[in-house]
Amino acid sequence: MIIEYRRFTKRYGDVVAANGVDLRVPARTTVALIGPNGSGKTTTLKALLGLVRPTSGEVLVDGTDVTAAGAGLRRRIGYLPQRLSFPEGMRALEVLELYARLRRVAADDLRALLRRVELEEVAGRAVDGFSGGMRQRLGLAVALLGDPELLVLDEPSAALDPSGALLVRDLIREIRADGTGVLLCSHDLAEVQALADQVAVFVGGRVCAMGRPDELAYTGGNPGDIEAIYQAYAGMRARRAEGVAYALPS
Repeated sequence: MIIEYRRFTKRYGDVVAANGVDLRVPARTTVALIGPNGSGKTTTLKALLGLVRPTSGEVLVDGTDVTAAGAGLRRRIGYLPQRLSFPEGMRALEVLELYARLRRVAADDLRALLRRVELEEVAGRAVDGFSGGMRQRLGLAVALLGDPELLVLDEPSAALDPSGALLVRDLIREIRADGTGVLLCSHDLAEVQALADQVAVFVGGRVCAMGRPDELAYTGGNPGDIEAIYQAYAGMRARRAEGVAYALPS
């Protein structure tokens, strides 16, 4: 599955959430989006899922515009949103059964899926009592329903303790090794450094830099230093907000 954003722009009145995004996600790779809050990352992810319609430009999956694609295309993509919500009173296993029916995918061995995210022992517990980390892992299990060709993960380590974050990283590595592509948005720069084949840096609604973590560098910085790169580009946005002119590096 190859993803292409071509001059993708999304406006909400006078607010420009995404401004001419050009981005290509090759098949069977992990691409991470980083950047300050409000820089267009989540809007870009949602456009791929059909949750946001472009004001202009297009988003393509294997050459097909997602706005014209049907549910069959969306079933090929698993999605973990930044904010999770499950029906009250439902047990973990029931949640998976519900989403399997909604997505019209096979539900052959849902307990094995819970085992994969280390929730099998609480399959019969109501999700109301789950911790934030447990909810996040259940959300990942939902995203994995139907063996999707691409996983879209918005802050996959949010609310996770260190052991949970390591579990999620290991799962993403396994998924990537199985040939599934991953498009993730994360503020956890260690996670990005550990997982991403390529990193796209968002500033002001557009991609201002993209490359492998070991080659990406801000002018005057060291290649591969994701934290320094992030701080430099985030600083550029802050200076623009203060009315200070700057130029994006090529």
